[in-house]
Amino acid sequence: MREVPPPARFAVLLPLRLHPPRPAHADRSSGASLFTLRTGLALLALLLASVAVAQVQARDLSVGVVELLIKWTPLLAKGFGFNLLISALAMALGTAAGLLLGFARISLLAPVRGTSWIVVQFFRNSPWLVLLFFVMFLMPFELHFGGVTVPFPDWIKATLGLALPIMANFAEIVRGAVQSIPTAQWEAARSLAFSRRQTLWQIILPQCVKRMLPPWMNWYAILTMATTLASIVGVSEVMTITGRITAAEARTDLLIPIYSYVLLWFFLYCYPIALWTKRLETRYAER
Repeated sequence: MREVPPPARFAVLLPLRLHPPRPAHADRSSGASLFTLRTGLALLALLLASVAVAQVQARDLSVGVVELLIKWTPLLAKGFGFNLLISALAMALGTAAGLLLGFARISLLAPVRGTSWIVVQFFRNSPWLVLLFFVMFLMPFELHFGGVTVPFPDWIKATLGLALPIMANFAEIVRGAVQSIPTAQWEAARSLAFSRRQTLWQIILPQCVKRMLPPWMNWYAILTMATTLASIVGVSEVMTITGRITAAEARTDLLIPIYSYVLLWFFLYCYPIALWTKRLETRYAER
């Protein structure tokens, strides 16, 4: 009887094992990672070391460095509050304009999408200091309404200049958040006779809030640190006041301690924002 050969074995390609899709928050570069506890401890150590060295150098002087820092703290706090005001106004303007620009990025009209893309790429990739100078020299020093002349302060120009990159980056946040919503949401709304505007405002955007909030907070922390650029264009904020204090005291031993002191203030303000941002990113990524 003829023996039947065993069946031939063919190589089988197994399906490619893909990694599970990462949540939208995992692909986002976190500016909040700049503000860590280790960074804060390093800044505190720098301040204490600089003050200790300056105190040793100031033994023969009547006023020590610690006394000078305490003396000028109220004035520094006033300047720091002005930085926070600029950051809050710039963030509000940038958010409002970025929301509209983000809608243009997802428009059904190709010319609108193309124009908005150019605007976003220009302001996202331009240096912030260049934008500040651009706004300072482009906008007038005063406005004329009939026979009334109204001055246009430099700090308002600086606020507008800082709002431009925030606008562009928030527009991309809006676009990414809207496009991350499953298309089934749009199809379900269309089946219920919702218009595109109703779908966007009543269904899509409420779901996008939790996706947009963490990166929005990241950019607010970054913007707060960037408000010191306003001193370069003549705005009297905390860095300008710090320079005037060092010039008035005419003491080189005060230079590093007072700037470390101001830098620690910025960190203490931004660190809670960073912690909250990371907590929100973790919470929303798990859902």
